[in-house]
Amino acid sequence: MIWLAATLLLPLAMLFACLSSRLRYRMSNWLAVAAVPGLGAALFAPEASLDLPPVLLRLRLSLDLPSSILLGVAALLWIAAGVYAAAWLRDDPRRGRIAEWWLLTLTGSLGVFIAADLVSFYLLFSMVSLAAYGLIIEGRAADAQKVGLIYVALAVFGEALLLMAFVMLAQSEPGDGLLIRDAVAALPASPWRNAILALIIGGFGVKLGMVPFHVWMPITYRTAPIPAAAALSGAAVKAGVIGLLRFLPPGLALPDWSNVLTTLGFISAFYGVLIGITQTNPRMVLAFSSVSQMGVIAAVFGMGLGAPQSDLALIVAFYAAHHTLVKGGLFLGVGLAPLSGPRRTWLVLVPAAIMGLGLAGLPLTGGALAKLAIKPVLGDGWAGTLGTLSSLATALLMTHFLFRLAALPQQATPAALPGRLRWSWLLVAAASVLVPWALYLTVMGGSVAYALSPASLWASLWPVAVGAALAAALRHWGSRLPRVPDGDIVMLVAARVARVAVRTADALEWLDGALRQWPIAVLSLLAVVVILAALMLARA
Repeated sequence: MIWLAATLLLPLAMLFACLSSRLRYRMSNWLAVAAVPGLGAALFAPEASLDLPPVLLRLRLSLDLPSSILLGVAALLWIAAGVYAAAWLRDDPRRGRIAEWWLLTLTGSLGVFIAADLVSFYLLFSMVSLAAYGLIIEGRAADAQKVGLIYVALAVFGEALLLMAFVMLAQSEPGDGLLIRDAVAALPASPWRNAILALIIGGFGVKLGMVPFHVWMPITYRTAPIPAAAALSGAAVKAGVIGLLRFLPPGLALPDWSNVLTTLGFISAFYGVLIGITQTNPRMVLAFSSVSQMGVIAAVFGMGLGAPQSDLALIVAFYAAHHTLVKGGLFLGVGLAPLSGPRRTWLVLVPAAIMGLGLAGLPLTGGALAKLAIKPVLGDGWAGTLGTLSSLATALLMTHFLFRLAALPQQATPAALPGRLRWSWLLVAAASVLVPWALYLTVMGGSVAYALSPASLWASLWPVAVGAALAAALRHWGSRLPRVPDGDIVMLVAARVARVAVRTADALEWLDGALRQWPIAVLSLLAVVVILAALMLARA
């Protein structure tokens, strides 16, 4: 119980200490410490629970095995990113402000995994969503403020959907408690069942970056400082995953909504790759890769809802855990690559290749195990085929990312890299392979013989090989591909709609001003309309 309480209390205490300007400026050196209780809770209290006193609204914190996995890897990434941030922000005058937003986002990011009631979950989910705004606008991009506003608009939209869903869930629960498990148990009998499910999928779909609500993801990951982008892309986005696991439990058979979630998931999976290969900024490529991978997770979860399985939550958490470590590690690598110098770029590219192609299922990596885990859920039908094609598409996208990473401008005479940058990144890279293997053998019940069998190795290898070959071919004619603006096609359409709306508003304002000058003409026009309507009704 101490670990659970400290998961929230330590980062909040550090945030409170930032009231001192002196401590605030130095807090960036201690950011890694804030996530240590979360890792301790995942390791030493995987099934603990804690009821807070009545003065704190009787909130409850608890962990089960899937949430422990997600909490553990998220905390590990926050620790590594915190060590990285201490070196990255060493001489940055913004370090104090970034530390404050960092601690607030971290509290929400880890808190959602242990929240067991509607109130605490909503508060912590809102915290991780809205506090990330501060990390985004502290980026050095010229349009950081604009990007932050777009992000907040979509975040508030998603939270509004969830708030409506939670209110209806609470009304449907016959008791007076607000525990998530009790509210969800009453969901099948609720007269608003379909409305609640639509709101839940929409609300968490925004956080997951599912099409068409994904537009915040590319621009925010491009804008935020590198260590913040790593934590947001790897850990914070998993608030959407735990949301699905909490509010659409695998034991709830929902065949109709299964089809909806699976379809939306696969659309996102392939759309993310389709747009990602048109990008030249490696950060943008990684962002669209996240759109794709979150789509795969949604599709797997959707398939599980159609045929309930007792271990679905564990499978989804395992797959998401691998993505957490890989995506965080790749973003940290983007920051290191330009600093390594022309002769040492390969020291970044090789681990990045293992992690990136691991997302596609490269044999012996954690990604290969993740693909093995979701294979029974997708089955051998159309979903299984699409799952295999998504692995091929991921290999294509991640090979494209490696080309773009290698093409980043290098420092001609690189300075000595701080050890904290290099070792924190290598920690995440190693963990992306070692942690999935440890979980696969101990928690998932897998075997080395099955994972390394010729059939499993071949099933993992050929999509990666074909995707990498397609990416190599793409280099020769990739310049012919259309250039998609930051924020995706949806943002381009939205910009045009906004321009039309502005022109329409101007026209209506002019018309209103003109009509105000002719009140008699307006009254006469209204009279004519009323008379014509009366004649039509009389004839009818």
